[in-house]
Amino acid sequence: MSGNVIDPQSRGARQRTRQLAISEAVMAEGSVRIEQLAERFDISLMTVHRDLDELEDRGLLRKSRGVATATSTALVESSDVYRSNRQLAEKELIAHAALEFIEPGQAIMLDDSTTTLHLVPHLHTKTPLTVITNTLTIMNELRGARGIEMVGLGGEYFNWCSAFMGRTTVKEIAELRADLFVMSTSAIVDDISFHQRPETVDVKRAMFESSSRRLLLADSTKFTRRALHGMLPLVDFDAVIVDPGTAADDVSRLREKGINVIVARKSAGSRT
Repeated sequence: MSGNVIDPQSRGARQRTRQLAISEAVMAEGSVRIEQLAERFDISLMTVHRDLDELEDRGLLRKSRGVATATSTALVESSDVYRSNRQLAEKELIAHAALEFIEPGQAIMLDDSTTTLHLVPHLHTKTPLTVITNTLTIMNELRGARGIEMVGLGGEYFNWCSAFMGRTTVKEIAELRADLFVMSTSAIVDDISFHQRPETVDVKRAMFESSSRRLLLADSTKFTRRALHGMLPLVDFDAVIVDPGTAADDVSRLREKGINVIVARKSAGSRT
């Protein structure tokens, strides 16, 4: 990192990309010998064991007797490792559109979504800011960033999403007031945001209630997915930002309900 610009190709980002590739290789083949993974990705056995240990902690696979075996659960799609390299171009477009809602001097809450994570490298353009988050990945990315005061929320740590959640986290959120809350969702069903995990729902609802304005970031795939736990109706958000691939029928329906839908567009300065 130079100056106050967050380097998107940080060591952590490279590690997440490699772990995603490893997890996808194991899921595609069902099981793979650990020595083969080391050879395929040109990394040491120590490194591949460390990556596999983290992936096992997130519930993505099992490691036993020199073999990595895929796990088939809903936790796979919830994991930050799985989500981090999905719809990258769309998430970057959405993040640039969301940036327009952030003003210097604000206190902003950021959830644990990988879409929101795409905002982080651009926050230096809006300083001074106070960033409130329960996400360890964001805390690490913003550590030492000039002009950004960071408030880290504590609680029970959930490795699968690199975030703190639970009763303590919700209590801390209730004692704060932010100007803006930026969040994403796992699925949109009947124009309501949904998530697979109830503890995530509790935290996002608390952040929503503690913020003056609320943004929902949702790429087009959210409209085709399903999840178990309902969170918040889209009509309750100040704006819902989607990518250009979102079906016109979905955009029209939401707007007819009075929802402020913003379709992110590629600009001359965009890197996507």
